[in-house]
Amino acid sequence: MAEVGLSSLSIAAKRFRKKGGKDDEGGYRQVALLGIAARIKMGRKGEKSLSKDKNQSSASQDAQDEDSNKTPEPYNCSGFFQPDFTELCHRQDMTYIPQIVPRPRPPAPSPSQAAEGKPEKGKDKNKQLSAPEPDPEPLLDEDGEPVEPPPKTYTMKDKFEYFKPSIQVEMDNPDKLDTVTEVYIRGWKVDDCMMEIFKQCWPAMERLHTINLWQVGLTGETVAILASFIPLCMNLKNLILDGNSIQEGEENWHLLVDDDSSVQLLSLQHCSVSDEAAVGIGKALGTAKRFNTKLMSLNLAGNRITDVGAEHLAGGLRMNRSLLSLSLANNHIGDKGVKKIAEALSRFPLTHEEVVERRRLISEKGSPERNKSPPPSRRAESKDRPGSVRSSSHTDKDKSKRDKPSAKKNKDPKAKEEDKKGGTRKEKDDKGSSKKGANPAIGGRGSGDHRPASIAADAGKSVGKTKDKKVKKPTPQEQEQPDVPEVINPLMEVADYMSELKTLMVAGNRVLLNLNLSRNQITEDGVEELIKAAQYQKTLLMDNKINGTGLMRICLHKNKVSADSDELKKLNDMMAAKHPFYKPPATPDGEAV
Repeated sequence: MAEVGLSSLSIAAKRFRKKGGKDDEGGYRQVALLGIAARIKMGRKGEKSLSKDKNQSSASQDAQDEDSNKTPEPYNCSGFFQPDFTELCHRQDMTYIPQIVPRPRPPAPSPSQAAEGKPEKGKDKNKQLSAPEPDPEPLLDEDGEPVEPPPKTYTMKDKFEYFKPSIQVEMDNPDKLDTVTEVYIRGWKVDDCMMEIFKQCWPAMERLHTINLWQVGLTGETVAILASFIPLCMNLKNLILDGNSIQEGEENWHLLVDDDSSVQLLSLQHCSVSDEAAVGIGKALGTAKRFNTKLMSLNLAGNRITDVGAEHLAGGLRMNRSLLSLSLANNHIGDKGVKKIAEALSRFPLTHEEVVERRRLISEKGSPERNKSPPPSRRAESKDRPGSVRSSSHTDKDKSKRDKPSAKKNKDPKAKEEDKKGGTRKEKDDKGSSKKGANPAIGGRGSGDHRPASIAADAGKSVGKTKDKKVKKPTPQEQEQPDVPEVINPLMEVADYMSELKTLMVAGNRVLLNLNLSRNQITEDGVEELIKAAQYQKTLLMDNKINGTGLMRICLHKNKVSADSDELKKLNDMMAAKHPFYKPPATPDGEAV
């Protein structure tokens, strides 16, 4: 239509030129009208094309909005840390994704150094050694002086490359991405979003046994997320969270000391752990009703724990029988806290709650015996009692027993002879059947086999089949499975009643081996309390060595006690005697003391 309008416009213009350009009102009007019509048609076509483009763009935008509103399908982690981590980060629309790199190690010695340090075995000594390779010629500068080569103890990187966030990993096999065993994150913020990503990745890694998060800015929320999926990491043994201070009121470190988790080492150095957090940790270690059985090492060095927190930690040591090492170095613990710790290691009086729990455990232990039926002697006594009621069936049986001998006496002599003959026949039949049933595999039955003949024959066939088959030997894993000793509740141990104090005294913790109390505020009074605890453990273990070995190492340096103190020397001598490689000093005669 637009082309037709332009052609008619050109024809009108030619007519106007032929007339000499005179003012022809009709021709001029015709040209103007045709131009206006052409412009209107062109505008309508443009509007239609613009409307089509707008409709297409709006439809595409609606489709994109629908795609964005749809919830993405959940991602199932495969156990390969690097692809799982990158995919989950892309789904969170992260602008920067931390790189996963192998943990740096010191450079390995060169082959020439290894050959010099460790000569090969099996070669003849008479063989001539190969000639050493000549040293390369040193590089010279413009002045002819040798140029110092660059050091080989580090590698050069781009500017600020070292400070970018990264995740360092240790792998059993560098070529296999599913063999990650240790994860190290240092010096960058791990927020809730990143911890949620780790919540999906780390439980799928079967070989992961160590997590080290140093100064990553943990909060109460991130610690709660971490504690929620730690039990899902089946092989996780070491959890190191040093340098993460949480604000007061949000400290929830006790969530990490859970019975469901398999963590054996927990390190919270320089985490500003206060007395309030120590209360929760002490309850997680052990109470009258529950106690932890997995944690073996707890490091609380460099925190803000005082005598109040030490008292609650000592309360956890009363019932705990799995912790082997406890470090409380560089805190604010004085003699009062040390006294409570020494009491938990020697012997302590039971509280009212612990006495009630002890009685409940004893009653539960004795309840099965109460439900058992009485022995036959008691039954006979109950029958003979004058007040016992007996049923009519028992009386009828007794009467029938009494009447039987009288009936035998009234029998005729002929009947007696028939009974004798019948008895001899039965004896012969029994002898014959016993001879036939000597071999059970044939299908006969022995004298003691009261089963039907068909069942006895099937049993004989099955015996023959089992002889032909080879007996399966147990696998080495089944043979090497150790017998796990049953954990005895400390409240069930022997208790001594102290009439003066009117309380029950129970032996304390004898499982703890290492106690670090250095850099605190302990004086000689606290050292004396520790000496009493060590002496009591020594006398107690002389009678029963099964329940532990007692303290083997106590560290008390840099306290308010002089190094020349007699009490400190005495305690050190007691601990030295318990060292596995201890050798007693020899006397001038050459005999050991």
